[in-house]
Amino acid sequence: MTTAEQVRVIPAGQRWHWRNEWLESRQSFPATGDFVLAEHAHGMLLIHNEDTVAPGEGFDTHQHRDMEILTWVLEGTVVHQDSAGHSGLIHPGLAQRMSAGRGIRHSERNGAGYTERERLHVVQMWVPPDVAGVEPSYQEADVTEALRGGELVTVASGMPGRRSEAAIGLGNSHVSFHVARLAAGAEIEVPDAPYGHFFVARGAVDFEGAGALGQGDVVRLTSAGGRRVRASEPAEVLLWEMDAAVGA
Repeated sequence: MTTAEQVRVIPAGQRWHWRNEWLESRQSFPATGDFVLAEHAHGMLLIHNEDTVAPGEGFDTHQHRDMEILTWVLEGTVVHQDSAGHSGLIHPGLAQRMSAGRGIRHSERNGAGYTERERLHVVQMWVPPDVAGVEPSYQEADVTEALRGGELVTVASGMPGRRSEAAIGLGNSHVSFHVARLAAGAEIEVPDAPYGHFFVARGAVDFEGAGALGQGDVVRLTSAGGRRVRASEPAEVLLWEMDAAVGA
């Protein structure tokens, strides 16, 4: 396999874009419209949406089924409510996992009211579960302190070898989700895995084999882990490590 096949850079401006009067969505995979998600997946990752939501706005109550949904806030606050009785505020540093299982209804809104100016900037990510039709469940964990060390933190995982170190468990045994907040000049190493999805949530980095990356840029990796990433300015990066692909 050539280097070009192993490391694919998707610049921020080339990601799928959808907007209306209150939402701007930048999508690593097409998610708005009548798409078959598995056809566009990379590894196990079906959806990776970076959404900006206006004050007072959000997604009214809607239903999901048989999906592991992970929410990571970059700026602002998400107000979450669901039909299983869970409710709360999701803020930067607090990860949320909702396992839709056999079916759950929920709403997600910008916690800032219409008269306030605080936007919501949030990343939502979906992977399929190992087992369909299970009881819906919910988990959240604050990893703010762990991120202060500047290392790659395992925020959520279903991988047998990583689940014990993760703050949140996932119902997919082939995936781990990591986050790092890096000072300028700090480095991390991307885990060696069959599939990887690297996202620059803020700041700028130099990625070995891909070059300079800025906010919103994505790197899709196929059997190309072990690469170094160096922050050229303060940065936050999100990484999915996956050892299998949907349908494989």
